[in-house]
Amino acid sequence: MQQRYHSVYLDKDRCKGCTNCLKRCPTEAIRVRQGRARIIAERCIDCGECIRVCSYHAKIARTDPLSSISAFQYKIALPAPSLFGQYKGIQSISQVIYGLKQMGFDEVFEVARGADIASMAIRERLKDKTLPRPVISAACPAVVRLIQVRFPDLIDHLIDVRQPIEIAASLAKKEFCEKHKGVLPAEVGCFFITPCAAKMTAIRTPIGHTKSAVDGAISMLEIYGLLSSQAKKAPVDESLVESTAFGLGWGRSGGESKSIFSDNALAVDGIENVIHVLEDVENNKLRSLEFVEGNACTGGCVGGPLCFENPYIARNAIRKLVENRIAQGDVKPPDEKILDEVPVYMDAPILPNSVMQLDEDMLEAMRKMEEMENITKELPGYDCGSCGSPTCRTFAEDIVRGFAREMDCIHKMKKQLSVMAQQMVELAQSERE
Repeated sequence: MQQRYHSVYLDKDRCKGCTNCLKRCPTEAIRVRQGRARIIAERCIDCGECIRVCSYHAKIARTDPLSSISAFQYKIALPAPSLFGQYKGIQSISQVIYGLKQMGFDEVFEVARGADIASMAIRERLKDKTLPRPVISAACPAVVRLIQVRFPDLIDHLIDVRQPIEIAASLAKKEFCEKHKGVLPAEVGCFFITPCAAKMTAIRTPIGHTKSAVDGAISMLEIYGLLSSQAKKAPVDESLVESTAFGLGWGRSGGESKSIFSDNALAVDGIENVIHVLEDVENNKLRSLEFVEGNACTGGCVGGPLCFENPYIARNAIRKLVENRIAQGDVKPPDEKILDEVPVYMDAPILPNSVMQLDEDMLEAMRKMEEMENITKELPGYDCGSCGSPTCRTFAEDIVRGFAREMDCIHKMKKQLSVMAQQMVELAQSERE
């Protein structure tokens, strides 16, 4: 299995060993051992849910500092569509684009343009009626990782269209080098302004291709203050805007579905809701659907853990910006020729993550499964997390794998101590007699 970079990591000095993250992790990738949380790297999908719920700020996302852009002679900012929802007072997204240029970027290329192209590519793919239905979006890397870990049978349902950030970065470098003759692609650095940890991970360990066209990811939280001061005093200049309203709409849940013009698409946001929908797809309950858009964060990318603004306010801000653009007649899609000019489709397979397997040997795995079931039956079933595992079932799995002991369950230990105490009483009574 490919060794994967992780953006989400644990600050052990801040961790207090509470079980908030333990209970909320969608892939059961966290354990609490010796009073500290531990992230199982093979299971982690970098969704950032643990960052959201940690009261002690012990879960942190690694991103690139703004200073990292100095490593390149030419710097291009790739603002996520959700970035424009962070500034509710702006009249136009051109103000944010202008602000980014004032911060030291030579060029700004909207990821919303990449979303416009991705939308076109998805529409083309959906014409193929042999694809298993519903087709599932591959835009959210956390959802793709979730499918690899928990729903490997659904990998064939994933659309083979690259993420908008990858399409945007490829096209940005191409256009910049064409505009500035003599500039080499290696001299140009593309930096994504990211709302989440999962996209940082997808840049370092790409999905569906071997090397990312993006050179770094800068957290929205890091640049929010500086960009806010620049954007608020920036003039409105619509000539700076090159994406359509539909590409901008990708910043919130439902935007991708609307951009493919399907009357039979479902948009679901929030990792737990995504899991419920994927379970229904796995059980063939949603075969009548054409397309499923899944966003790990509530509200879509505007709800990412690295966003500054309240997700509901940001989502409403995106909605207003989209409506204004549509009212102005801004719905012209990009030229279809663009699909042949930059890499749009994936060129590497998405493989299942076999971390859930108990053993590579099938017979041994079956034996361990039976042992696990027997242990689970003997456990109280409270799923309290006191043992350091999220559920009684995962605790049984940890025992089988050799990572825990049955007496780590405080309820079993209490019962055992009660039996021992009774035996000592009986022994004392027999000795007096």
